Amino acid sequence: MSERLNGHTLLVSLIATPIRHSLSPTMWNESFAKKGMDYAYLAFEVGNEDLADAVQGIRALKIQGSNVSMPNKQAIIPLLDELSPAAKLVGAVNTVVNQNESGHLVGHVTDGTGAMRALQSEGIDIKDRIVTLTGCGGAGTAIAIQAALDGVKELRIFNRDDELYANGQETVRKILENTDCKATITPLEDQEAFKKSIAESSVYIDATSVGMKPQEDLSLIEDPAVIRPDLAIMDVVYAPAETKLLKFARENGAKVAFNGLGMMLYQGAEAFKLITGEDMPVDYVKSVLF
Repeated sequence: MSERLNGHTLLVSLIATPIRHSLSPTMWNESFAKKGMDYAYLAFEVGNEDLADAVQGIRALKIQGSNVSMPNKQAIIPLLDELSPAAKLVGAVNTVVNQNESGHLVGHVTDGTGAMRALQSEGIDIKDRIVTLTGCGGAGTAIAIQAALDGVKELRIFNRDDELYANGQETVRKILENTDCKATITPLEDQEAFKKSIAESSVYIDATSVGMKPQEDLSLIEDPAVIRPDLAIMDVVYAPAETKLLKFARENGAKVAFNGLGMMLYQGAEAFKLITGEDMPVDYVKSVLF
């Protein structure tokens, strides 16, 4: 990459902490090299205490845009000039665009769009369908909002009756007030309602951390009767590549069951387009990363 850098090189940043483990710098810089674009992408360890200075730096240095991850996704909102409709509804930002290098910063959220594109890449059309979703955290909220905006007929959210449940109730309120989607939330402890919902759904999305360490031996679905060949299953977890849910689903007849790598890739591709105006070479990035 050093051979490409010069006095005209444009910078895109990533601000989060911890962040040195991220695949994003590889994904973006490989894309720039493949397309011959005079850009560079760098990750910066930035938490809430330094966030205002970092955002001012984006303006002052005319950085083209920035990805944003935890713990900054909500904290950055009052520091921006404008929010996309989805970011406003989700209440979180993962992509900032420095509009025309003017210092006018627009916040977007591409997590939900990434999930929808991942479903499309598997041949799944969510429009006018019933979808069951577990999880009311950041990923679940973004997916729920985007699914509603993209035309899901009915979204049935399930979450344990814990500290995130109220966030799920707020998400349902926003969906009902701002879209034509019918949305509900039910405690996951009601297993009969959960199983009935999946039985009536075309798509099941697990947007929880169940399946990741230290919960790699757990799955929210344990009854084989819940799995159908025509039920598409997406688990947002991608490490491990095959969670217990996906293994269980495939062993019991699921034809479409996939992890969160596609969501991670496509949310990056959406951000790439927003910031650079160019399409990310997705197939090439897949060959490099996966």
